[in-house]
Amino acid sequence: MPEISVAIMALNEEQNMERCLQSVKDIADEIVVVDSFSTDRTEEICRKFGAKFIQHPFYGYIEQRQYTIENASYDHILVIDADEALSEELRISILSAKNNWEHDGYNFNRLNSYCGTWIKHSGWYPDRKIRLFDRRKVSVQGRNPHDTIVMNSRARTKHLKGDLLHYTYLSVDGHIHQINRFTEIQARGNFERGKKASCISILFSPLYKFIRHYIFHLGFLDGYYGFLICRNMAYSTFLKHAKLKALWKKANH
Repeated sequence: MPEISVAIMALNEEQNMERCLQSVKDIADEIVVVDSFSTDRTEEICRKFGAKFIQHPFYGYIEQRQYTIENASYDHILVIDADEALSEELRISILSAKNNWEHDGYNFNRLNSYCGTWIKHSGWYPDRKIRLFDRRKVSVQGRNPHDTIVMNSRARTKHLKGDLLHYTYLSVDGHIHQINRFTEIQARGNFERGKKASCISILFSPLYKFIRHYIFHLGFLDGYYGFLICRNMAYSTFLKHAKLKALWKKANH
C-alpha cells in the first residue's frame, strides 16, 4: 500500500480549507499546502490538520502546481484544490485504490456548485480529471490559468466512482471577477505566443461558445444558472479575443 501525499495550492482560503482537509484526512499520509502568502486564517487551519505549510511566490498556475507536487514527500499524489472536497463515495473509492494500487493514475468526475446549485450539464459535468497518480508517470501541462495533469503515454489509468465536489462561485459577481482576471492571463499568454484575434473571432466565437454549451451540452437543463453560466462563458470568450486585439493595437502604436 503506497503512502499518499495530498498536494494543495492555496491563497486566502479560510472559508474552504477546513472542508477540503476534513475530506482527505483519512487518505493522507502527508498534506502539503503551498500558499501564496495568505493574509487570512489559511495557515492556522492547515496547521491544525498537521499540514506541511510552504509559502512560495505565485508565478502561474502551472508553475505553482508543479512546485506543489515536487515538494511532496511521497511519489503517490492526490491533487486537490482548497475549494474542492471529496464526496463520500469518492473517498471510499480512493481508499480502495490506495489499498490495492494497480494503476499509474486514477481519474474521477468533478461536480461543480454554482451559487449553491449543483450543475449537471452546460459542459461542466462530468468534467473528468486525473488527480490521483504516481508523479513519476505524469507531467503538468496546459496553458495558464489552466493546468492539466497528463499521464505518460504508457501509463495505465482507471476511473473511480464518486464526485470531486467543486465549490466554484458563491455569487455571479465572483464569476465575473474571475473571468476578468483569467482573460487577462489568457490574452497576455496568446500575445506572447504571437497569436492574433480577428474581428470575426470577436464577433462569432462567443456566439458559438454559447450555442455549444447551452444547446449541445444541455445547459438549458440547468435552468437559470445554466443560462448564466453559458452566457458568462460566451462573455469570457469575447473578452479573451478583445483583450488580445487590444494588446496588438497597443504594441503597433
